[in-house]
Amino acid sequence: MEIPRIPIHEWADFVVLYLRNNYRPFFRSISSIVEGFVNNLEALLLFIPVVVFILIIVLLAWKLAGRGMAVFTIVGLLLLVSMNLWDQTMRTMALVLTATFISLIIGIPLGILASRSRSAEKILRPFLDFMQTMPIFVYLLPAVMFFSIGIVPAVIATVVFSMPPAIRLTNLGIRQVPTEMIEAATAFGSTPLQMLTKVQLPHALPSIMAGVNQCIMLSLSMVVISAMIGAGGLGGVVYRAITRLEIGSGFEGGLGVVIIAIILDRITQSVGKEPSGRK
Repeated sequence: MEIPRIPIHEWADFVVLYLRNNYRPFFRSISSIVEGFVNNLEALLLFIPVVVFILIIVLLAWKLAGRGMAVFTIVGLLLLVSMNLWDQTMRTMALVLTATFISLIIGIPLGILASRSRSAEKILRPFLDFMQTMPIFVYLLPAVMFFSIGIVPAVIATVVFSMPPAIRLTNLGIRQVPTEMIEAATAFGSTPLQMLTKVQLPHALPSIMAGVNQCIMLSLSMVVISAMIGAGGLGGVVYRAITRLEIGSGFEGGLGVVIIAIILDRITQSVGKEPSGRK
């Protein structure tokens, strides 16, 4: 069976080259903003004394996730220090936090919009499906074309990959607010803004925090892949170990990613939940 070939290859090349050639100042401005944000955040994290940083995270873990998680946190972070991976860890943290922040400031408003409009939800759904199912490496190609090698294309590709859960779970959480609560708030004369901020968002907080959690986890899953285009951090340690067949070094870098993932996962899972007698 022979059918005419659809020139998707040529169309994609044309769009990327057209945007790169005609909107170069726009991409440079985005690049400078994102790079400056990541570098300043990394500098801030490195400026905080290691002991103080560890104490802050341990206390946060104890308050939100319990004593057991606090013990794991202090052991895990001290292990990173002992492996001389602290600077790389802060680089990874800066990348992940930046990508998560951008994902949330875009994703949560879009999730609210989707919860208020069936039409908006139907329009967003195929884009979200596309963003979640497209192979990760495909995001890196146009990102590198637009922003060159470095931390910026890594952040942009990570944002595209990690944003859909924030949109979907914000939408889901707001739609699951009981009708009785909406009717009661309406009966008391709540404005749409009051309804959103005082009824819907507080009730949807567990679902929204699940979206935050998934954003962070997906961002961390991009760490090693992003190292291929110069992002550095713990992913850079793993990537260099792969290219040099250094098993021990690769295991240390991978263990660092696991430690950070577990700490951030448990802390963000605990936010928005009711206290339940943690031990």
